[in-house]
Amino acid sequence: MLVCGKNVLKETDKNKIHKVYLKEGFKDQEILSFLKENKIKYEFTKEFRLNKMVNERHQGIVIDMDDYDYYQLEDILEEDFVVCLDHLEDPHNLGAIIRTCECAGIKGIIIPKDRSVRVNETVMKISAGAINNVKIVEVKNIADALRKLKKNLFFVYTADMDGKDYRSIDYADKKVLVIGAEGSGVSDIVRKESDEIVSIPMYGKINSLNASVSAAILIYGMLKE
Repeated sequence: MLVCGKNVLKETDKNKIHKVYLKEGFKDQEILSFLKENKIKYEFTKEFRLNKMVNERHQGIVIDMDDYDYYQLEDILEEDFVVCLDHLEDPHNLGAIIRTCECAGIKGIIIPKDRSVRVNETVMKISAGAINNVKIVEVKNIADALRKLKKNLFFVYTADMDGKDYRSIDYADKKVLVIGAEGSGVSDIVRKESDEIVSIPMYGKINSLNASVSAAILIYGMLKE
């Protein structure tokens, strides 16, 4: 997998890096020292080549590394707070949610294997290295995953427009927050597995928020002090 950016390089496990490509004339001594100290292979190349390697703003650095190694649901059953994304499609949203989760101390995020954004260069860049401190779990079926979590004493809260004001709820100690896809929201089958529907009050003329913004508001609203 080809990813890019200074923060991604610094936060990535050096054992997963195959090679780093730097723009000709690259002069960041901190980065150069980091590469030499960790014995990471690198080469200087023309900027147009870097531009063809990745779609994101690369800051003169492109990293050839292992593909992301997804976790299993069993790896997060001991957590107290998990975020589940029901067929999210925008990699910018996934990257931003990963970053919010890491900042909030949440270690587990569930995504479906099919019809969903996966960890790619954009997700890596937007998460700014946070993905290395969060376990991304890929499952075949979201509803089945929620049922298993409920058997392990998780309480499922799903974000939707017609739910209770998120500020009025006394949240369970073990909980899952489900965020739906951009536009279509949560699927009916996932909604049926929910224990509580929660919503963010809207006071303007636009009646919805970006998925990553909604997730950030709800995540911090659900945290127990």
